Amino acid sequence: MQLMIGMHLAPYIQISTYLIGKSREAGGNMFRHQLDTMSILIDYGYIDSVLLKASLVHDILEDIPDFNHNILLSIDFESHAVYDLVQEVTRRPGEAKPDFLTRVRKKGSNNAKILKVADRISNMISLGFVNNLEFVERYINETERYLLPIAEEASQYMLRELSDLVISRRKYLEDFRHFKTGAENKESADLFN
Repeated sequence: MQLMIGMHLAPYIQISTYLIGKSREAGGNMFRHQLDTMSILIDYGYIDSVLLKASLVHDILEDIPDFNHNILLSIDFESHAVYDLVQEVTRRPGEAKPDFLTRVRKKGSNNAKILKVADRISNMISLGFVNNLEFVERYINETERYLLPIAEEASQYMLRELSDLVISRRKYLEDFRHFKTGAENKESADLFN
């Protein structure tokens, strides 16, 4: 942790507070998601200052369309590198999600891939709190098709966790459907009794 001494994250945390009002499908808000993503990176031993700073603001350009990017560019000597990394992991206007994820895999820097995988790990953890089954299934399928190949290139350790999350969320989906079907059958049976 000696290498993290002197890393000035506070200004990036301050910028990420713009996301406090942005809710998530699983509950909570996008500000907390930024911190979760950074925590995942640190948990895996990533201490690159540009990567950690970018993780704190990785959704700011996409989720706050009128955000003044000059604020981000004026923080410190690494601001331009942070901004460039955030741009790599930001979906462009009109860009379809599959095209975006394919772009990250084929053209993204190693840090962009690592950040995108940490982002998805955070999202997959939260997915356990989502009751919209169609959303959950679509998200799991998207993770298998697009994110697992990115993780394979970025980090075998993160790939293992992401793969485990896909398996556990599929089980959650199956269990939830079974529970829902059982409850509906009981309700139908109660109508005839």
